[in-house]
Amino acid sequence: MKKTALDFWVGLFVLCGFVALLFLALKAGNMSALSFQPTYQVKMRFDNIGGLKGGAAVKSSGVVVGRVDTITFDDKTFQALVTIDVDKKFQFPDDSSAKILTSGLLGEQYIGLEPGGSEQNLKSGDTIAMTQSAIVLENLISQFLYSKAADSGAASGASAAGAPAGGAGSAAGSTSGGASGSAGANHGAAFPGAAAAMGGSNAAASGAQ
Repeated sequence: MKKTALDFWVGLFVLCGFVALLFLALKAGNMSALSFQPTYQVKMRFDNIGGLKGGAAVKSSGVVVGRVDTITFDDKTFQALVTIDVDKKFQFPDDSSAKILTSGLLGEQYIGLEPGGSEQNLKSGDTIAMTQSAIVLENLISQFLYSKAADSGAASGASAAGAPAGGAGSAAGSTSGGASGSAGANHGAAFPGAAAAMGGSNAAASGAQ
């Protein structure tokens, strides 16, 4: 009796461990939300898919409406060709757009669908033309560093250009002052009679007072 109870608990423990391993395997393979609902396939092309993987969620307004089926490389357009399976109960206009988004800051990536305004719906085998590639964090960091370096270089160039301009202004002021003094001296030398007459007039005015 005791041996039978022990065998039962050991078997139950092994079964729970097997279920846990199966769940982890499905979670790691991004297959924990398998759906057996009828679907239709839609294709789309991206310049960069980032870390998007097969089996990733396809969402619209935060609701899962499908899954990524396959990801291949189109050697004619040199783009990533992504095929998704959308549940047939979710119908989207044929002018809908798709973009690759990220759950949180460093979460897993998924495809977001934004419905258009067309009266015609997507059919199996159609291609979504309007897409937006994934935002790669490394590209954002490199662009930020490049813009900061460009701004620093422009500021240094402006400072270097302002220094000679200030020196040129000071030299121009000195030259102008010297030229004025020289012009006054030359005027007095050229008209000595006028200077003497002006001096005599000033003396007469002082005597009259």
